[in-house]
Amino acid sequence: MADADPPGDTFDRLRLIRTQGVGPVTYRQLLRRFGTARAALDALPDLARRGGGRTTVAADPKAIAREIEAVARLGARHLFLGEPTYPALLTEIDDAPAALTVRGTFPASDRPVVAIVGARNASAAACRFARGLAHDLAAEGATVVSGLARGIDTAAHMGAGPATVAVIAGGIDVVYPPENAELQERIASDALLVAEMPPGTEPRARHFPYRNRIIAGLAQGTIVVEAAPKSGSLITARLAGEMGREVMAVPGSPLDPRAQGCNSLIRDGATLIQNASDVLEQIRPLDARLVRSPVCRFEAQPPADADDAARRRVTDLLGPVPVAVDEVIRQADVPAAVVQMVLLELELAGRLERHAGGRVSLRS
Repeated sequence: MADADPPGDTFDRLRLIRTQGVGPVTYRQLLRRFGTARAALDALPDLARRGGGRTTVAADPKAIAREIEAVARLGARHLFLGEPTYPALLTEIDDAPAALTVRGTFPASDRPVVAIVGARNASAAACRFARGLAHDLAAEGATVVSGLARGIDTAAHMGAGPATVAVIAGGIDVVYPPENAELQERIASDALLVAEMPPGTEPRARHFPYRNRIIAGLAQGTIVVEAAPKSGSLITARLAGEMGREVMAVPGSPLDPRAQGCNSLIRDGATLIQNASDVLEQIRPLDARLVRSPVCRFEAQPPADADDAARRRVTDLLGPVPVAVDEVIRQADVPAAVVQMVLLELELAGRLERHAGGRVSLRS
């Protein structure tokens, strides 16, 4: 994508990001297509009209001003995709957050980064293992990322000490769970606290998968310590695998339902982990390559204007079942840049939904 917008464009960038219908992928494409956030904002109504849906109204300028003031008052700051300090590994994922709110200091770029996740209702033994593993990884110069949830997440943050990053599902000023208030503040002061949602946002169930992709995207590998078969931790592990990152798991007793998720991951190819040395053996060969030269997967040519025939061709290929964008490009028989523009128009019109793994579907 293009270089980051100039500092004076912060307001417009945040306004574009907070506009309904503008997700992370759309944000990238709009900046590549129009060059600046201001130009993209001006183009939104026409793009939505072409998509055949409701007119897209940009976010309220007063709400954006209030958010900027609130973030400054909290001692936090906005970090935009494309800025030099934006995490290089996170830049690589297709749906990298267009803006983050952060408190604290990012770890040095040459430190290995490992995510540790697991069950909220984890066993005492699993929490002890996660705490010890995080401590040993930090002692070896690694940074531990987790989600500040009960159970394994909390144990991992406590074990890693200041060598940790906490990614939360709500706003930067919202504490969840309540018993982690002191830990959250300590991480914000001594390490790094990260949020994608605006300040004041209470975490909802739909927010946690978005948080999970950030956890996986920040790390070279994800370790699951304990997880039931339908645990959200398994979503984080799946996302890590889709990103081409290492997936690791700690085995457990087949008699404990909380170990079934980890045992299944190992059965399906995840690396079995018993100690910090096992983890570092998996991620260190990738360290230099990943950190030195991040690759943005949306660096193709910017979306090109589409005619009515191309719009019909692309739209006819879509339905309620998610399909890979690459498959749509293959079957549409029009340039990829044109397909991307049609998808952008449909999303701004409220007719398209994007899914993990670069898939899209029409909204019912």
